[in-house]
Amino acid sequence: MRVTVTGRGCHSSLAPQGVNAVDYAARLIVRMQDIASRLASAGGQDLDYDIPHSTAHTGVIKGGTALNIVPDSCVFDCEFRVLPNEDADALVQELRDYADELVPQMQRIAPEAGIEIEVFAQFPGLDTAPDADVVALTKRLTGNNGHSKVAFGTEGGRFSEMLGVPTVICGPGSISQAHKPDEFVAQSQLDLCDEFLAQLSEWVASPPAS
Repeated sequence: MRVTVTGRGCHSSLAPQGVNAVDYAARLIVRMQDIASRLASAGGQDLDYDIPHSTAHTGVIKGGTALNIVPDSCVFDCEFRVLPNEDADALVQELRDYADELVPQMQRIAPEAGIEIEVFAQFPGLDTAPDADVVALTKRLTGNNGHSKVAFGTEGGRFSEMLGVPTVICGPGSISQAHKPDEFVAQSQLDLCDEFLAQLSEWVASPPAS
């Protein structure tokens, strides 16, 4: 989500005459963290994930131009990552409802003030059954009898839920090595990937008789 808070700027010596967009953005971010704490302590649990519960997170915030100016705008990006059986839309609505409580306070000083919450990316989670045929095939081709679930985003949920394609996530590397200045995939992992793709190609060329 991208949250845009519009306030009213003024010199900070006259701060009560303005509406501090950063302050109101901070309230929304604190509410996100309150939701995150609730999801961790009282939400659903799935121990196959590294993080077994739904999460809330704020990743980027931009607001203000100078210390002595009450900021008239603040924008921040935040997200919910939910377990497949939880309702992401309900969490977004909870944040919208809180924003609706804040706006009248802002508009008592500045009628032009407001809060906009835009969902700019959304996709369903993947919830493939552990005993699904596609899981068994992947285990056989990789030689790995274990399985787990990943919390990062993939197209898997779209393939499964929207197209009806049985789907698993299987690939080289580790998410713990991603999104860093020295992001990498080990050569040994690429070798295993090559081997997996070769075996998959053979299976596709001559699948077992049903």
